[in-house]
Amino acid sequence: MNAFSESDRRVVITGLGLLSPAGIGREEFWSNIAAGRSAIGPLSLIHGTASPDDLGGEVAGFNDGTIKKQFFTEKEQRKSVKVMCREIQMGTAAALMALSDAGIDMNQINKERIGIDFGAHLMCSPPEDLELGCYNCVHESDPVAAFHYEDWGTKGLERMDPLWLLRYLPNMPACHIAIFTDARGPSNSLTLDEAVANLVMSEATRIILRGDADAMITGSTGTRVSAVRSMHTALFDDLARGGPADGTRCRPFDRDRTGQIPAEGACAIILEAEDHAQARGATILGRVLGTASSCVIGKDSSRGDTRKALANAMRKALLVANLQPADIGHIHANASGSRVGDLEEARAIHDVFGEHGSKVPVTSLKSYVGNSGSGCGSQELAASLLGLRHGVIPPTLNCEHPDPECDLNVVRGEPLPTKNRIVMNINVTRMGQASVLIARVD
Repeated sequence: MNAFSESDRRVVITGLGLLSPAGIGREEFWSNIAAGRSAIGPLSLIHGTASPDDLGGEVAGFNDGTIKKQFFTEKEQRKSVKVMCREIQMGTAAALMALSDAGIDMNQINKERIGIDFGAHLMCSPPEDLELGCYNCVHESDPVAAFHYEDWGTKGLERMDPLWLLRYLPNMPACHIAIFTDARGPSNSLTLDEAVANLVMSEATRIILRGDADAMITGSTGTRVSAVRSMHTALFDDLARGGPADGTRCRPFDRDRTGQIPAEGACAIILEAEDHAQARGATILGRVLGTASSCVIGKDSSRGDTRKALANAMRKALLVANLQPADIGHIHANASGSRVGDLEEARAIHDVFGEHGSKVPVTSLKSYVGNSGSGCGSQELAASLLGLRHGVIPPTLNCEHPDPECDLNVVRGEPLPTKNRIVMNINVTRMGQASVLIARVD
């Protein structure tokens, strides 16, 4: 028994707010995906990245000229922008967009019954934020101009902006969303890189199922293209290199893949109890059928056992949803173009799906937008939901020579027509933290 079967309630998806390299808002986002347009290219808004050839996926329409005018229109909202880093800005803006998309008027809804469960990752301040404080800890008389750690508490911190930390706390997207909307229900923040989107939706779903809220604002925001975050990505993950510096470089499940493309993005998703959504005449975009997660430690400290973690989470999600592998219409994979990661993910799919492992359609949005870390899973679910509403599975770009070792039915070329509207959304971190969400579009 589980919360999904024990509860009389059913959880549905009623709103999407997208700030993606593929587009802002679900119409632009889906239009570009349906047309097979890659959003990966040379970065223009973000500088000083460690990405080869300065290649990445950025939300081009979210810039200094539009952030306050288009996304934060109220005076108090515009004032708050100064204490938000770009990731927080994107997550908060996506949430406001999702509420509008769902047709929720916060002045008409019971604010005690709408909560927030939002995902992010550790946020990194740019080097220039620390510049003055660091220089204050360098002794002029020191011939090598060494940084003196012992002076940081007394001399360095005094040169820091008092509001500095507020700009980079990963719980701040949920905080700003709560303040802007006056949502007073359960609230939580999770930080778990690629796996976080499915996890916040899982937690929010269970909050609704047990009757503690009627609606939840969920989703995630993230970046791997900031100066420090891209450096971390370059140290710990394989980044795509070689060939043209354009949208063809990210090649999930392709025989010639070389690594991932760093990106940024955010997507907010409104979850509601079905009876609550029906009572206000909402459009139902999808239904949550089951969720699960797993974490498996690897043999060394540098990587987790992503294969076993994904297999555990997929099996559990199928059990919770009361489904068999043959019931799944397609898998939206975590696949980033990683040489090791894509293969381990493929092996996990075969472990769970058996004879269906080479038959079930598989796709990857990262071929369009790159890997935004904690911002990726929510965008990927949105892409599949929107595709299924059009009766198709979105294809994977650039998989010209499917890797025979992966042996997967990768959707390529044109969107694939389908009558099976059940998607399994799977994500995993390099440390072996996996999450799965199964949804259906009626």
